[in-house]
Amino acid sequence: MKITPRQFRESPATEDWRVLGEGACARFRTGSFAAGARFAAALADLPELADHAPDVDLRPDAVTVRLVTVTDTLYGLTEGDPARARAVSALARTLDLTAEPAALTAVQVTVDALSIPAVTPFWRALLGYDHRAGSPEDLIDPARRNAAFYFQPMDAPRPQRNRLHVDVWIPYDEADTRIKAALAAGGTLVTDAYAPSHWVLADPEGNEACVGTL
Repeated sequence: MKITPRQFRESPATEDWRVLGEGACARFRTGSFAAGARFAAALADLPELADHAPDVDLRPDAVTVRLVTVTDTLYGLTEGDPARARAVSALARTLDLTAEPAALTAVQVTVDALSIPAVTPFWRALLGYDHRAGSPEDLIDPARRNAAFYFQPMDAPRPQRNRLHVDVWIPYDEADTRIKAALAAGGTLVTDAYAPSHWVLADPEGNEACVGTL
């Protein structure tokens, strides 16, 4: 059964994790590729993950684990994910690995379109993506490696405005810090009318980015 990001966040002992986009993510600093490989191998032996393998990103100094269910009808979190998250965190602690939730980020590209059905076939073919379960307005990488594409309807052409912007999903407790840093670096706040769901920022040339939290 599907659960909401809020339900996951309010589950006990999930403080290492943040829900970004549709999945729950945790990053653990390993300090070396060898330590990360040992952690990844140990994940494969966790009973809680036996029937629900996570996405694991192994880097020279850290491992990121993502819990997400992808089927023809579901793309998101399920009721078993909090227990899986707790098991992963417990394993990390036995290996003296430190969680780094502030280092997590997920990126989505959003395209404004007058006719979403007219433009999505092009992007699907070009990127080799699939439709997100239950949504004709989202395209996702079937390998779950690259940024998702979301298509947002327009009522009329807007040639004076960018029609493509970047969605940056960050941990909810990092939003204030990240937004202040972006503004200090020359950005402007377009609107905070939708906060705390998301803020719209722009760079010095007007290119927009939405900062989202869940």
